[in-house]
Amino acid sequence: MEIPSKYNPVEVEDKWYKYWMDNKFFHSTPDEREPYTIVIPPPNVTGVLHMGHMLNNTIQDILVRRARMTGKNACWVPGTDHASIATEAKVVNKLNNEGIDKYDLSRDEFLKHAWDWTDKHGGIILDQLKKLGASCDWDRTAFTMDETRSESVIKVFVDLFNKGLVYRGVRMVNWDPSAKTALSDEEVIHKEVQSKLYYLKYQIEGEDEFVTIATTRPETILGDTAVCINPADERFAHLKGKRVLVPLINRSVPIIEDDYVDMEFGTGCLKITPAHDINDYEIGMKHNLPSIDIFNDNGTLSEKAGLYIGEDRFDVRDKIVPELQKAGNVAKIEDYTNKVGFSERTDVIIEPKLSAQWFLKMEELVKPALENVMNDNIQFHPPKFKNTYKHWMGNIKDWCISRQLWWGHQIPVYYLPDGTFVSAETAEQALEMAKEKSGNADLTAADLTQDEDALDTWFSSWLWPISVFDGIREPDNEEVNYYYPSSDLVTAPDIIFFWVARMIISGYEYRDEFPFKNVYFTGMVRDEQRRKMSKSLGNSPDPLDLITKYGADGVRVGMLLCSPAGGDLLYDDGMPQQGAGFSTKIWNAFRLVKNWEVSSEIEQPEHSKLAIEWFKNKLGEVVETLDSQFDQFRISEALMTVYTTVRDEFSGWLLEMVKPPYQKPIDAQTYNDVVDLFDQMLRLMHPFTPFITEEIWQLLGERKEGESIMISQLPKAEKYDSELLGTFEDVKEAVSGIRKIRKEKNIAFKDSIELAAQKGDKGFDTAFNSILIKLGNLSELNLVEEEVKGAASFRVKSSNFYIPLDSFIDVEEELKKLEEELKYTKGFLFSVMKKLGNERFVSSAPEAVVNKEKEKQADAESKIKVLEERIASMI
Repeated sequence: MEIPSKYNPVEVEDKWYKYWMDNKFFHSTPDEREPYTIVIPPPNVTGVLHMGHMLNNTIQDILVRRARMTGKNACWVPGTDHASIATEAKVVNKLNNEGIDKYDLSRDEFLKHAWDWTDKHGGIILDQLKKLGASCDWDRTAFTMDETRSESVIKVFVDLFNKGLVYRGVRMVNWDPSAKTALSDEEVIHKEVQSKLYYLKYQIEGEDEFVTIATTRPETILGDTAVCINPADERFAHLKGKRVLVPLINRSVPIIEDDYVDMEFGTGCLKITPAHDINDYEIGMKHNLPSIDIFNDNGTLSEKAGLYIGEDRFDVRDKIVPELQKAGNVAKIEDYTNKVGFSERTDVIIEPKLSAQWFLKMEELVKPALENVMNDNIQFHPPKFKNTYKHWMGNIKDWCISRQLWWGHQIPVYYLPDGTFVSAETAEQALEMAKEKSGNADLTAADLTQDEDALDTWFSSWLWPISVFDGIREPDNEEVNYYYPSSDLVTAPDIIFFWVARMIISGYEYRDEFPFKNVYFTGMVRDEQRRKMSKSLGNSPDPLDLITKYGADGVRVGMLLCSPAGGDLLYDDGMPQQGAGFSTKIWNAFRLVKNWEVSSEIEQPEHSKLAIEWFKNKLGEVVETLDSQFDQFRISEALMTVYTTVRDEFSGWLLEMVKPPYQKPIDAQTYNDVVDLFDQMLRLMHPFTPFITEEIWQLLGERKEGESIMISQLPKAEKYDSELLGTFEDVKEAVSGIRKIRKEKNIAFKDSIELAAQKGDKGFDTAFNSILIKLGNLSELNLVEEEVKGAASFRVKSSNFYIPLDSFIDVEEELKKLEEELKYTKGFLFSVMKKLGNERFVSSAPEAVVNKEKEKQADAESKIKVLEERIASMI
């Protein structure tokens, strides 16, 4: 068998992924085995693979492959999310480029364009995940807007509506003027920005005096309906009961009192704009103030503003300030740093806006979800995220679940002609309910109007662990009873509220059980400057380019070596390069073993027998360590355990101990043992590096069609001799000591040397002499009772080792070198002592400088002692 000198990941990866797919190794159906279930965090249907996906899905694949190899019925469900805001924005942009306005289309016409876009661009990311090696059950691929998931979403809305948990109300919401939709609080990202604080003067009605307020948003004065002071603020006691005129428009508004006003902030006077600030809205409700909505849905000023109608809000800000200055209404302008809310999807500044929306009452729903995380029925890894979760759940607000979009699940609410409404799963059911509600049997479907809004995308993905097994429509079906709850969830902490918390809430509401036992939070992938990777910054490599260059296994290993749970990964190209180097190491080890000539006529040498026994025990220790690391979700550490075992223990020690002399055969017993141990190592490596391990495993021995390492069994934890392992560490230290002296004295490895051992309590066991002889290339290994004069030496614990150098060095030449070095060191010590003997230096120099000189003194004195002893031993 001709083994290529270099491993070619491109050829290998495509070949074995097709083999796995053809043999349906990823597919799962319920049976008598213990299930292991993971549901993929569904990426945007039209998205493409980025570095965060790579990390997240690598970890999921490791967990799934490991579970499969421990005999569990592993089921990894893939799928995509319809991503209402992001997808609709892309479709609207495409239509705009074609000269088509969304609002010139009917809803059905627009949805046809959206489905065409989804069919064209959707699912690309899932094909990309296959390149990574993701062992998903692709037959189960779900989409949040496919029939099963859509019907599940509608069914849940109607159920919650009937329970009185869904309601419609006019509330202050976060409005995205770009997407023209409301957002939940979790979809708003607060960023620190450099703003201006404008001090504006409002004339007191009927007087020449003014009151001054401070605002960062001067354009909103057009919606002011009051000025508020704190009743305890004596500075403004004279203003009670008076009115002021809003600048430019001269609207007369009352001065009201409320202890909400912070007397220390700004001027202590607060303008009240109930339609455009959540706190002002609360004050307005309390004091029965009118609310003037001065903004259109797209962020331009409405007719109610009175001025600048149809102009963008930020353009108006630039224009209104000079007008206010001209009118004498600007007292001063200051630089100001504040936090401003941005849309998580469109990255535009959100606008607080009064709007009629659908909400879900959360107060009661969250209770079991909070309790079962805090009592560790559901475990977070790392647990630090419990505090974040507790804070949010303890301060939760009702969830705004309606979106002013067409792409998504249309809200199943139907309005009667009189404005009342019913909620039903179908239009037919709605008509029957409407007839009953109104008492009008003559109502027709044409008399009903379905709510125009769509449901929040997260209102579908919160059901994901249940709906992928059709557990909403058929709550007692075989699949959901078998696979639910899922085992582990792997996700990023930035969607702990969007998704994780809500899945837990729906799990308890609809299954009375948690949706997963463990949540593993990955870190964020950042560049070396700690910036989040993004297309706009141009700091994110294309994952597929990395896979082409370094191989999928190289990328998987490279990313995971530096990625502790919950800790950010600072990416650089050295990571996949290191991963690819690991693949090369494994491949070279395989080539070494398979190229050995094997003889059944040679007896197994003692050193090989000992080496095999040691590594079998080492493997037992490694398996125990890995089991513990996986139980604690220390996956990055588990990879490092495998990595160092392969690199150091297997390749660096075992293969070196057993490899036969140059151009000589290896005995069959050792060869078979090594192949068996290699097989076990490959199985431990497989979840991390699936492709190269499959390639080597298939070539390592005779395999039948349909066999695969991915469905083989992982090595199980067995008892191991820890004393033997400890003793062998002493052997390794002794070999390292021999190698160090060879290097220092330029003694080639081909030249055999003698070794004398002075046995102490610890550090030397004669049972392993054959290994020392092999790895040290020793001609003799003798036990001595006392120090060997003139020999190079090293120490392992309490045992001393000596290597006579007579035949390797010129004694006269070596003495000359040592005496020159001694002379130099004494001269150096003299200069140091002279400096330390200078009282002025010692008293005036910084303490750290004096201490440094004292360190030099101690080092020189120690070196002089060693040199003098070495010279004495050679005379």
